[in-house]
Amino acid sequence: MTAETVLAFDFGERRIGVAVGNTLLREAAALEVIESANSEQRFARIAALIGEWQPARLVVGIPLSVDGSEHAVTQRATRFANQLHGRTRLPVERVDERYTSLEAESLRRELRAAGRWRASQGVDQLAAQIILQSYFEAIHVE
Repeated sequence: MTAETVLAFDFGERRIGVAVGNTLLREAAALEVIESANSEQRFARIAALIGEWQPARLVVGIPLSVDGSEHAVTQRATRFANQLHGRTRLPVERVDERYTSLEAESLRRELRAAGRWRASQGVDQLAAQIILQSYFEAIHVE
């Protein structure tokens, strides 16, 4: 399998968590949180990250209800994924992100207890890391 860099996004209306990883190592790392309600500022930062990391593809977490049904945020995250594809022309994979916020909060508590949590980190970037790790675990290894 060819190693590809992948950027993942945990979409939120005020914050977008970002994580990075590659398909060879199949390990995701939290990268940053983009904090802006302004769409153009968000996409400018995303464009800068794409320029820096040169990903082959992008992954977006799509929130669903516990029963798998869509809700208002599902539609906004799907729209964000479509905009990413339209603006970057990169393939955009969608990943079910049910429970990632709970997992991210749990991971944050573990990191804090172990003395490895930095105040500059955000739960949103941990959620993006979990989304990307889920993607890596789901893709077929050749």
